[in-house]
Amino acid sequence: MRSALFSILMLFALSGNAQFKDLLNKAKNTLQDQGQTDYASGLKEALELGVGEAVNKLSAEKGYLESPYKILIPEEAKQIISKVKMVPGFQDVETKLIDQMNKAAELAAKKATPIFVNAIKQMTIQDATSIVRGEDNAATLYLEKTSRQPLYDAFLPVVREALDEINARTYWASVVKAYNNIPFVKKLNPELDAHVNHKALEGLFSLIAVKEKGIRTDVNQRTSDLLKKVFGK
Repeated sequence: MRSALFSILMLFALSGNAQFKDLLNKAKNTLQDQGQTDYASGLKEALELGVGEAVNKLSAEKGYLESPYKILIPEEAKQIISKVKMVPGFQDVETKLIDQMNKAAELAAKKATPIFVNAIKQMTIQDATSIVRGEDNAATLYLEKTSRQPLYDAFLPVVREALDEINARTYWASVVKAYNNIPFVKKLNPELDAHVNHKALEGLFSLIAVKEKGIRTDVNQRTSDLLKKVFGK
């Protein structure tokens, strides 16, 4: 219907009728505004879908541990672990720590959704239009720019509480103490908190990027009429 009306207005405009030229310009602007609104609505729907799936997946039991985003031992801690493994009672220290760190990340991920939703709500029509026309991870980059710091701040106390809940920080302190008691080693005391927090966020944004690319490139992942309209059928 809109395209037929647009064609009729075009014919009148070509005939030189000034009134219809004005109507044509208004029709162009209306269609352009509607298109931009659709871009914004479609992108927000795509982001909410991607964020929801990513958060649900990673916050589930073993969501991080059994995913490509599994959190491993920080580099500065590997030296400690390699030595402590020889101390009685610490043979499985690496396995235990990896399990604890990933459990903490799962608990922290549960806090992510409202922060992401707030960032999505703040997105302007201009932002959305540019993002839809951008690269396969343009929306994820926007989210990372606007929400990473609030997420980091919200995650950190949860990560610490979660590490304490499963006695990870106490256990790590005992590992560091055992290491520092080994003769002739350089005393070290790396923290787990920031490492777990950073890696939890890294995994979350990486999975959102996967979901975004899926909606952009795979028609089967466009699960609503609006997504099909914005990203194609």
